Amino acid sequence: MIQRKRSRTCRKVAEKPDFFDGLPDDLVISILRKLIGSSASRPSDFINVLITCKKLNRLGLHPLVLSKAGPKALAVQAKNWSDAAHRFLKRCVSAGNIEACYTLGMIRFYCLRDRASGISLMAKAAIRSHAPALYSLSVIQFNGSGSSKDEKDLRAGVALCGRAASLGHVDALREFGHCLLDGYGIRQDIEKGRRLLVEANVREFMLILSEKLTRHPRYNYYFGRGTGSPFSGRLLLNEIRYNVRVQEVHPVNRFLKEWFESGKGGLEHGLRSCSHTGCGRPETRAREFRRCSVCGKVNYCSRGCQANDWKVRHKIECAPLDPLIYVNDDGVAGMAEIEPAEDVGAIHDMD
Repeated sequence: MIQRKRSRTCRKVAEKPDFFDGLPDDLVISILRKLIGSSASRPSDFINVLITCKKLNRLGLHPLVLSKAGPKALAVQAKNWSDAAHRFLKRCVSAGNIEACYTLGMIRFYCLRDRASGISLMAKAAIRSHAPALYSLSVIQFNGSGSSKDEKDLRAGVALCGRAASLGHVDALREFGHCLLDGYGIRQDIEKGRRLLVEANVREFMLILSEKLTRHPRYNYYFGRGTGSPFSGRLLLNEIRYNVRVQEVHPVNRFLKEWFESGKGGLEHGLRSCSHTGCGRPETRAREFRRCSVCGKVNYCSRGCQANDWKVRHKIECAPLDPLIYVNDDGVAGMAEIEPAEDVGAIHDMD
């Protein structure tokens, strides 16, 4: 008798309709676009969706969904790089994903050493106003990466950097500001250059502040209360100034760093990587990057990396090789001034 009841119950459960299968595909695609675009914090989040059922697997690989994949959803680790990962990024590129164009372009240019294809993919993203792609292309032009020293194109670098700066890219603002200060690839304009450096510092501060307010909602309450709040006049100094976090690293820069540090992509003899821990770019020819002219122990692909590394690490470690060498607000003879407002050391081109 008990066995008959159990079999009837199982039959009823098996015959129960699956309402998920009845959902329109357009609705599921719309949900997946939002999930992969903003909610996914790592590639595994998207993979878990794909392996849930056949319908999600089919719709999750739809071009409309792949076109919205964000940088975190595409953040493959260097140790997990494979042909399958390469094919997935190419599929996202075919779907029109500009973040995938930038990510795969950087990987091909620096890691796989397919220079032409890498620049082409980054250019696709840059045409659609992708600020990191514009800035990366400007760094390539300034350094002459992938070619000889004589093939540097300073005007192209300035144009790309200026476009990235107009989109609010902090490192591009610093680079462009110093180009104007030094007359590097553009007519010198000291006043505008200093204004851009101030804007870069303000934008960076506002990014840090917004992260603080997002993490600690009670700060919004104290800010809104004005002078009567217990944190009035002290919040910025105590809660922001001395607890500044390292700027978030783009996933593709983390990939480059892991790729070369793990030995998966060995550097040729005499080539170095950028000393900024959040960069990962390697030299494509000997003595391509500039070094710190005070200690001579570190080298950077750009002024943005030099300024970021100075604040995070190098300011403590830097010591002059010659005790007579010093850095002041006007820089040192024969050296380029780097962030005098933040007391950043100078670098110069070794070439």
